[in-house]
Amino acid sequence: MQVELETWPSVRRCAVTGVLGLTLLGLGLPGNGPPRASARDTGPGLARFYDQRIAWSACEGLEMPKDLQCGKVTVPLDYAHPGGKTLDVALARYRATGDPQGSVLLNFGGPGGSGVNELAAGGKEFMHLTNGYDVVTFDPRGVGRSSPVTCGPASLKIMEATGSDEAAAEPADVLNRLRDAADECAKYSGPVLPHIGTVDAARDMEVMRRALGDDRLNYLGFSYGTRLGAVYAAQFPDRVGRMVLDGVDTLTEPLTEQGLAGARGQQTALDNFLGWCVRDVACPLGRDARNARDEVERLVASLDSEPVPTGFGEPFTGQDLVGAVGQALYSQELWPSLERALAQLVENGDPGGLQGFSSGGVTFPVREPARTADRGDGGAGLTDEEDVPMDNLPAALMAINCADDPDRPTAKEITGSLDRLRARYEEASPVFGRYRLTQVLMCYGRPRGTDYVRDDVKDLDTAKMLLVGTRGDPATPYRWTTQTAERLGSPAVVLDNHGEGHTGYASSLCVHRKVDDFLLYGTLPPDGSSCGPEDPANSEGGSD
Repeated sequence: MQVELETWPSVRRCAVTGVLGLTLLGLGLPGNGPPRASARDTGPGLARFYDQRIAWSACEGLEMPKDLQCGKVTVPLDYAHPGGKTLDVALARYRATGDPQGSVLLNFGGPGGSGVNELAAGGKEFMHLTNGYDVVTFDPRGVGRSSPVTCGPASLKIMEATGSDEAAAEPADVLNRLRDAADECAKYSGPVLPHIGTVDAARDMEVMRRALGDDRLNYLGFSYGTRLGAVYAAQFPDRVGRMVLDGVDTLTEPLTEQGLAGARGQQTALDNFLGWCVRDVACPLGRDARNARDEVERLVASLDSEPVPTGFGEPFTGQDLVGAVGQALYSQELWPSLERALAQLVENGDPGGLQGFSSGGVTFPVREPARTADRGDGGAGLTDEEDVPMDNLPAALMAINCADDPDRPTAKEITGSLDRLRARYEEASPVFGRYRLTQVLMCYGRPRGTDYVRDDVKDLDTAKMLLVGTRGDPATPYRWTTQTAERLGSPAVVLDNHGEGHTGYASSLCVHRKVDDFLLYGTLPPDGSSCGPEDPANSEGGSD
């Protein structure tokens, strides 16, 4: 299985190896009156979760910054039965300087990325927010230390089933193998798997808000984190404080259309990269952009036919190349590193540089998972960092996306439409089409997902929220920003970022400034205002 983590790009902290309320200020927002209880806000048995407070202490681990604090909240495993089993959700925070005015909660995307690890590695990006907030993040249920899901040995079976041309040649056999793998994923993940997904994660965020002592939730979400923020806003509209959604996800498109959008976006990003590369005498793909694109396609086909060995003994295939390039295209700051890695492959047959870009995937044997610790009261405690299963990221990505998607085509429907879909994907991108087509198959054999995200997250009555869309985003196309804004309704204010890469906060000083101004001071840019393109090496921001 080729895994792509659509998350906030931590390129400033790690150029190659990364894979990833407020009372006084909230009351100043337009339309914010005294908070009212929401329909999903109350219920029998929930008081014990809402009344808890977080015990913060220094984070354990060699890579953890000394000033980062860790904690946890306890949440119901099943919100329909809050008196039943529970699980712990891992938290981390940087304290506000001076007297905190509240908290801002971060989600870095994925789904499947550990917020605690991201904040530990990339916290410097958010230090300006500590002028007014405790900056807090978390590992969502099923992720990282929060009862991590895993497919155990089935992870390798999924990779084998979807990582070759067999899916196209013998789709019925592949679907049978995926169904068996789904059963193994359920077995190895345990009781959290039926209760994973964005709807439950958003309810966990309400527990966090109360435990943090904030009247409203102030929030900054990237990529998948925008879906999570929108679902929270739909569930708890009167608890929304200052909310920013950067790299806006779709709320309505099925996985097949999401895959097509991703293929088109990545192809556009690749074309932009090649146009930049061929102007450099060191570009290993020549000096003509069209020829360079043809050369990439030939290189992918050649490696699929005859993979080259790696330092780990595993073959490096054309689809491995596609996955690595796709990750590198998430940020324009990575273009020089991608150029050097491609030269290393083309000139020396060495894929080592490209492997660094794809280190977020599962390219190593998957060990048997250690079970989440039992606190002794029937609840699941936090998992030790060293016991988080190696395949947790792709396992959680699949589980959450499938839990959020209600479509479950039959085997007959899938096999009957595969040729047509393959043609559409290859037309969208001759490089990334095949890689993205596997998304069509990922949820086969799993229970049907919720209708809530698609049917109910719309026409919100909340405080104003800022939606940031980047024109050159390879993962979340700009049209998703405008479509989601229209769907969410009058609260949505759009900031148009004329830049490259996935999300704007990390790559555009203009976006960074406008987001911070809104979160810290409540200053919203006009709807439809923009930030101009920037030189990733040196920029003073964009324009309004």
